[in-house]
Amino acid sequence: MLKLLRPDAVAVLDDELAKKSLARYFAVFRNEKSAKFMITKKLPAEFDKNDSLEELWKEHAKRTDEFCKIEHEIDTDQKHFHGMLAPEKSYFDLKIEIANRILQNCHLCSRKCGVNRSTGKQGYCSCGNVMAVSSIFEHMGEEPELVPSGTVFTMGCTMRCRHCQNWTISQCIETGTKYSPQNLAKEVERLRFNGCRNVNLVGGEPTPWLPHWLETFKHVNANVPVVWNSNTYYSPETAQLLAGFADVYLLDFKYGPGDCAERISDAPDYWEVCTRNHLEAKKHGELLIRVLVLPNHLECCTKPILNWITEKLGAETRVNVMFQYRPEWRAHEIPELHRKLTRDEMEKAIQLSEKAGLKNFMT
Repeated sequence: MLKLLRPDAVAVLDDELAKKSLARYFAVFRNEKSAKFMITKKLPAEFDKNDSLEELWKEHAKRTDEFCKIEHEIDTDQKHFHGMLAPEKSYFDLKIEIANRILQNCHLCSRKCGVNRSTGKQGYCSCGNVMAVSSIFEHMGEEPELVPSGTVFTMGCTMRCRHCQNWTISQCIETGTKYSPQNLAKEVERLRFNGCRNVNLVGGEPTPWLPHWLETFKHVNANVPVVWNSNTYYSPETAQLLAGFADVYLLDFKYGPGDCAERISDAPDYWEVCTRNHLEAKKHGELLIRVLVLPNHLECCTKPILNWITEKLGAETRVNVMFQYRPEWRAHEIPELHRKLTRDEMEKAIQLSEKAGLKNFMT
């Protein structure tokens, strides 16, 4: 059936560049290696609920270094994952404790609004303290290496993109369905058992729900790669918590270094935040980058983005240069976003990708 619906999702399994840039992900969805969160749950950590947040972060830094060594030993058959016993307190439990502390003065995203969401109050993202889900399904429309993708669309977002195509989700026009971590874990396992290559955490935006996602995966026993599908506007603290949790960072790179991000998406300092998080992601997982080409934004956004990716992340980085833009929601408020891309703009974006030296991009 997959050959009929998405022949490219079958062909990509033999694509040498895709296999090279996402080698570990390919091995995990084939059950040849263990997902990062499963290893994280086997790594002991020493902490107490009375420890200060500063003390917890020191322990986290120590365990992150240890995780990198243990993961390498498991991946190279120097250590056997199934021979590791589950500790009383794990590196994963430590992440949950830190994430829940952050929720009390929320700084999960780069905006750092400081709302105590643990009491149910909503932050800028319109998220409180109970996971709200729009839909859960086997997505056949994602990048070929991800399909079929077990996709969970959560409510709320940390940005206000006026052209958002999922605006009823990101702006919480829908009410969403409430999920406990235990029930959502069952849905994650169902997606995997039904043949999905991964679980795809998206929205909206997954960042506001990171504590809840960590709580959810505490109850997941299926070996499934975690795809962190984000607008990339998250804090350094979130980036640290994602290390050892996200297998694939499916990150948007929306805007160049000018004022476009703030003008269109109310996202100050987006370039600095986005470049920092891409560099961190490369240290701790595998990258698949989405660059949505916007009308009249090739010089100010598309060009510097593609050049930066080649220079800082490497020419073989897997990049999706996307031509799916269409005017949605409040796009009429931005003069240049009233229309779809022209054929000339699409062709120029391909030329910019090639000129930047990217060898592993798709459109």
